[in-house]
Amino acid sequence: MDAVKIILAFIPLAWLLYSLGKIRMPAYKAGIIALLLTYVIAFWGFEMKTVPILQASLEGVMLALFPILWVIVSALFVYNVTVETGSMEQIKHMLSGISPDRRIQSLILAFAFGGFLEAVAGFGTAVAIPAGILAAMGFNPLLAATLCLIANTIPVAFGVLGIPIITLSQVTGLPLASLALYTAVQLIPFIVLLPFVLVFAVTGSFKNIKGVAGVSVASGAAFALGQTFTTIYMGPELAAVVGSLASLAVIVAWAKLLPVRKIWLFDGEKADFDRVNTKIDMPAAIRAWSPYLFILGIIIVMRFIPALNDYPFTLKKQFYFGPDGKPLSFQLATGAGTVLFISAVLGGLVQGASIIKISAMLMHTLKQLYKTIVTVLSIVILAKVMGYSGMTGSIASTLAAVSGRLYPLVAPLIGALGTFLTGSDTSSNVLFGNLQSQTAAQLGMSREWIAAANASGATAGKMISPQSISIATAATGLSGNEGRILSSTLKYCIIYVALMGILTLAFAFR
Repeated sequence: MDAVKIILAFIPLAWLLYSLGKIRMPAYKAGIIALLLTYVIAFWGFEMKTVPILQASLEGVMLALFPILWVIVSALFVYNVTVETGSMEQIKHMLSGISPDRRIQSLILAFAFGGFLEAVAGFGTAVAIPAGILAAMGFNPLLAATLCLIANTIPVAFGVLGIPIITLSQVTGLPLASLALYTAVQLIPFIVLLPFVLVFAVTGSFKNIKGVAGVSVASGAAFALGQTFTTIYMGPELAAVVGSLASLAVIVAWAKLLPVRKIWLFDGEKADFDRVNTKIDMPAAIRAWSPYLFILGIIIVMRFIPALNDYPFTLKKQFYFGPDGKPLSFQLATGAGTVLFISAVLGGLVQGASIIKISAMLMHTLKQLYKTIVTVLSIVILAKVMGYSGMTGSIASTLAAVSGRLYPLVAPLIGALGTFLTGSDTSSNVLFGNLQSQTAAQLGMSREWIAAANASGATAGKMISPQSISIATAATGLSGNEGRILSSTLKYCIIYVALMGILTLAFAFR
């Protein structure tokens, strides 16, 4: 019977892998079917009663709605406001006019600006916007898409205002501070190396790193240090924001103070210095960036109002009353979704939009996301039912028995698989975070370190996720070329996951 239970426990995950990876079924449809399979297996195979199933489902609904979907809706709302007011065009113009060197442009747009968009908006904006700008600036569309997919990895772990790590803590019950710190530490070497990888991808040769080696090291170090120290002293919410902005500031300052002596261009190109020397209108720049400035300001101010973390601004409610059930915490005032929503409204007003127009943008955002809402709801409910029914525990026991002390090698791969299937680091943490934690406990390893490896490994899966690739092809006019893009990013993903596995194994028993 134990063998039968193990097989049954794997069925929902196997279905997701097959439906999303093989037959390319839309994620919301695959998620609904996977959830129905989970219900049947939990009830008949694991003897979970109807009331506990309903309680687990209700807990999943509440966790999906707040904070996950509240963050997703608000993040896309910020982006839509910025686009509709015309401010995104001003941001594009400012960023594309810093240096004519193609290597510097890729670092600015794919690495630093893309990281910032992932940290404050997510939902594909970190791929769509930089890839579209690079293509418009003369980059080969396939190269532009590939660069942004590769770059949209390391900032994903802290996602939109830390929501992937916050969700991982809620799913596993492990301390948020430890998970955030371990994730930041695991990513440090990859952040430092990523600028060099992007330069290689742009030029096709490691020889062309000469001339931008200094700025590559500085930008990677700025991102890594900014993200890590922010995680330690402020928490995960602003980690990727500070890291990406620090990196952007370093690249811009370096390009202006220590410009590249030998400009690298694509074959047959001529450098456009007119755009580089264009002066920036500071009032217009502040208006364009205002939603993001509000995000930073509001979060910092909230840190000095501890009462916002207490009732009635923070509520606790328990939905599942079976074994391992515990209350969920809802940060109504200080949650990332609330911060993003307020910033979108205030930023829109500063940019000249009326309340009526802002309301229309919100409705448009909700219409854009209805499939995503269904997907997230089904995946989170599925994860809760699998966890409480014992299905996740069965999978963990099997993985522990098969891999033994080498399990840390595959822990990041599991995280990457989750992102490949769902397109989201947060969803990967919901799907596999508790599984990783339980497996680590059975093997006598650090639960926090292995669970963090799920979030870190999930960043690798982002570059090969069908959802991310679809966004990249749409932004660069390459619809129908998804296979070519997957082929160009897959090799980077394999190396990334392998190195992350080695790093995870090296410190799993400390």
